[in-house]
Amino acid sequence: MEKAFWLEKWQKNEIGFHNAEAHPLLVEYFERLNLEKGSRLFLPLCGKTLDIGWLLDRGYQVAGAELSEMAVIQLFEQLQMTPEIDESGALKRYSADGIDIFVGDIFQLTADCLGPVDAIYDRAALVALPEAMRQQYARHLAVLAQRAPQLLITFAYDQTLMPGPPFCVSDEEVSKHYASHYRCTLVDTVAVPGGLKGKCPADEKVWILEAN
Repeated sequence: MEKAFWLEKWQKNEIGFHNAEAHPLLVEYFERLNLEKGSRLFLPLCGKTLDIGWLLDRGYQVAGAELSEMAVIQLFEQLQMTPEIDESGALKRYSADGIDIFVGDIFQLTADCLGPVDAIYDRAALVALPEAMRQQYARHLAVLAQRAPQLLITFAYDQTLMPGPPFCVSDEEVSKHYASHYRCTLVDTVAVPGGLKGKCPADEKVWILEAN
């Protein structure tokens, strides 16, 4: 989507995509990443997700990228942390103990600015982007994180019933974007309670992506 679309959503507080608790599928499947405590996870398009607090509380480090500075300010307020703020290349970086969030266009984030990461948790990025941008995003992510393993969550539903975002991303599309770099394993399919935004039946699909 255009940057203005998401910035307006945050400005108007139209953030129905923001969960009020850590995502149950993260809680259930996080261990499948086989990470040691202290490992650093990258959360693209992270918003102010409570998943970050859940990870920090369990001894992991978090890096994130988010377009909306308002969301990042609210995230640190939620975490009761006072961040240091500096310029990091084309983006602004908010940092505190165990956490670095880069504010700006994720496509302008470089591997050098991001630093090393041990895994990626993507429940909000791939599904937020229109089809034309998803391939570009997948390629960029592979470069940013050096093909670190991923816990990826996608949506499956009849796209004709709702325009998105979040968008439907088919199993075939996941393979198209990632199979050149990863072994893509579908580990669960879970119905969205009440349907997606209450408008149409939908499933969330949980993927583990491991480097070839």
